[in-house]
Amino acid sequence: MKLREQAYESFRQHLLTHRIRPGQFISQRELVALTGLPLGAIREMIPRLEADGLIVTIPQRGMQIAAVDLKLVRNAFQLRAILEREAIAQFTLSASAAEIDRLVRHHADILARADAGPVTPDLLDSAQSMDWGFHEALIDRLGNPLVSSVYRVNSLKIRLIRFEQTSLSPNVLSSMLAEHGRVLDAIAARDAARAVCALDRHIESARLRALGITGEDEDEMSTALTGS
Repeated sequence: MKLREQAYESFRQHLLTHRIRPGQFISQRELVALTGLPLGAIREMIPRLEADGLIVTIPQRGMQIAAVDLKLVRNAFQLRAILEREAIAQFTLSASAAEIDRLVRHHADILARADAGPVTPDLLDSAQSMDWGFHEALIDRLGNPLVSSVYRVNSLKIRLIRFEQTSLSPNVLSSMLAEHGRVLDAIAARDAARAVCALDRHIESARLRALGITGEDEDEMSTALTGS
């Protein structure tokens, strides 16, 4: 792996572990200290970060990590929905029985642990990894590296939103698992239209949580959106 790629991956990990925060100003030398990589690698990485929308250069102030705001929430979730609708439709019709069974069993394992309790940090981490892994599997099944690359950058932005507003919690876990269950039921039935609808409901719930809308408010808005 080239140094600039190592620098990018290090930057990504620091974002995900919250050692770099959305909206924070940061200098090239601070990135050198944080990543342990040479200044040249940091300078080569910066154009990619700018192109991905992960940093912006503010005149006379320096580089700023992408801030979490309403525009980012709207744009990131809109792009996610566009990409995942196509992905899940194709996955439902073309995935092997073994692929589907593996996803169903993974979900069932997490659900059983949640039902048995207690909801521990380890369980929440496992559930979050399952969630991210499931959606990435849908995208990667398209076999399009360009789509996968765009999706992962967008996913990173969504994870920043989650850190700021809606990290997976015990209160959110049960609804997330129920939503995933409905998506998987549709996939197992090879019903692409139902899978897309279930996925839309799942993504919309995540978007509402990112906006700070939870509990009864989320139920009322979701019902209004789906007409159910």
